[in-house]
Amino acid sequence: MKRWLLLLTAVLSLSGCGYNDFQRMDEQSKAAWSEVLSQYQRRADLVPNIVATVKGEAAFEQETLTRVVEARAKATAIQVTPETLNNPEAFQKFQAAQGELGSALSRLMVVSEQYPNLKANQAFADLRVTLEGTENRITVARGRYIKTIEEYNVLARSFPTNLTAMVFSYQPKPTFSVGNEAQISTPPTVDFNKK
Repeated sequence: MKRWLLLLTAVLSLSGCGYNDFQRMDEQSKAAWSEVLSQYQRRADLVPNIVATVKGEAAFEQETLTRVVEARAKATAIQVTPETLNNPEAFQKFQAAQGELGSALSRLMVVSEQYPNLKANQAFADLRVTLEGTENRITVARGRYIKTIEEYNVLARSFPTNLTAMVFSYQPKPTFSVGNEAQISTPPTVDFNKK
């Protein structure tokens, strides 16, 4: 009888501790992270087609293409697992590699504006639209991930669920940060006279 009473007490005390919420939110964060990875992979898969199309433009800046290829190689070389979410250092390394690839692709698109033959190339135009759509998908997936991690981290830091977090080692998870805040706070220069 004492055992049943002890078991009942344990079950009742655990039901309000947030353990199940941690399980649910951990799975949600992994699912949101998988979507982010899927969109990053989609972008990485576009790079060889973009590079091949741009190489057809004989005078195109080789240095820009090299940066894109190298950034893609770095970004795809990083092995990412669900455990990356619990390792701030690995997460930061992954984020930096993806940021470098994004910057290289942005530079490529800016430089491509100077090549009329490339701008007129329908394959390049289609790839550009696909890349822009993919960048939008990345933004949406990252937003969902950030929201999920925010909810998880609030649970991990709030009382009394923070006690459950301490007992079961549920650490707050890293979220995306903006590494170039000064750069993105500057409004872009728009020149309609360029041809």
